[in-house]
Amino acid sequence: MTSTYKKIVVAVDGSGDADKAFKRSLDIAKRNDATLIITHVVDTRTYATIAEYDKVIVSEAEERGREILADYETKAREANVVDVKVDLKKGIPKSVLTTELETEENPDLIIIGATGLNAIERFLIGSVSENVVRHASCDVLIVR
Repeated sequence: MTSTYKKIVVAVDGSGDADKAFKRSLDIAKRNDATLIITHVVDTRTYATIAEYDKVIVSEAEERGREILADYETKAREANVVDVKVDLKKGIPKSVLTTELETEENPDLIIIGATGLNAIERFLIGSVSENVVRHASCDVLIVR
């Protein structure tokens, strides 16, 4: 059987939909014998102003991102996904997922939850998932 997907990126942010997307990614990665790249993007816009005054908050956000990734990596290995990679990024999530990460990893599939933690951003400028669908050069799976 020829694999459909060789490299799968799943974006996680600690939200319920991200957790559902992660669980779906496990099945797809195992079924395709694919590399699973679990990524978390620390949204630098959230901390840009704060960073000038309090570097601790920024480092705490990065530490929280590392904790999220470590937890998901453990779950992926426990689910018998053989090839797992974690990647902590900083930037604007919708841009990082469709430019930086796609360039570096060249995935065949990006899996993302329908909604994340940032309801205000969805209201004002559109969701990360919507942007990924519009700009990704590979297949995208939105999980509800």
